[in-house]
Amino acid sequence: QVQLVESGGGLVQAGGSLRLSCAASGRTFSNYHMAWFRQAPGKERELVAAITWSESGGSPYHANSVKGRFTISRDNAKNTVYLQMSSLKPEDTAVYYCAARYGGVKVIATGQYDYNYWGQGTQVTVSS
Repeated sequence: QVQLVESGGGLVQAGGSLRLSCAASGRTFSNYHMAWFRQAPGKERELVAAITWSESGGSPYHANSVKGRFTISRDNAKNTVYLQMSSLKPEDTAVYYCAARYGGVKVIATGQYDYNYWGQGTQVTVSS
């Protein structure tokens, strides 16, 4: 089992920045692919960013909608994955979820059903 706890959400004005953190416990963190999804009211959950399992940094992936504004990273020593968000827009408003799936091939999985473990979510609200 892997337990995931997100933090760092909040209310921010358009153009501002936030950093989300997801602390993992229970298994060897470096063996897990990690991802950030988001879900806005009335919309499907979508992948924002992901990073492959790795004993070092991992290979990142960012959705086109956030490329150049958001950055995913992981710190295996702290069992934590981060999502640095900048130039935030009102359309970034959503509940953001951290997710994990066990290693294997170092290929990014983009579907929510590919991930086995989920955090409780943290609200990000961007005001215009």
